[in-house]
Amino acid sequence: MKQVLKSLLILFTLTTIAGVRVAHAAKPVDSTDDDARAALSALYAKDPAARALGEKAKGILVFPQLEKVAVLVGVLGGNGAMFADGKIAGHYRADGLLAGLEAGGQTFAYAVFLMSDKALDNLRKTKGFEIGADPNIVVVNAGVGAQITTSTTQADVYSYVFNQSGLMAGVALQGLKITPLDR
Repeated sequence: MKQVLKSLLILFTLTTIAGVRVAHAAKPVDSTDDDARAALSALYAKDPAARALGEKAKGILVFPQLEKVAVLVGVLGGNGAMFADGKIAGHYRADGLLAGLEAGGQTFAYAVFLMSDKALDNLRKTKGFEIGADPNIVVVNAGVGAQITTSTTQADVYSYVFNQSGLMAGVALQGLKITPLDR
């Protein structure tokens, strides 16, 4: 019986993963652009430190809706747009895997501020990069965001998670791979 439940759990997780992947693949670019602009505006309205980072950033990746689904093993993914000088400079996909004791579903927006030419070039020249594998990435939350100013920024990349909804419980190891769609 235990083996059957385990097999059903794996089948459910894989089916959910495939469904999330297909749902994001069909989203029109114009809709992603509009949603990314709206998400960035919402972040700026809530957090003046994010606006200050945006004014100094070489590029800003905005994923207006990442979906995260897990039952022990899970995935997260979504499409986004890159802004440079206030204009759309490319389209990207974020995908991640979760492994651990997690269960639930959640959506959230994610913004990545690329503060240096080095960070921007790294994203453009490679097939993307992994969040969580680079020690120069600073993840900002609301409590810390208020303490960031343009004179204290020293990292190459800052990231914000915002507009969370849904329920996710547990602890997991995760990584996020960002890849260009416009190649």
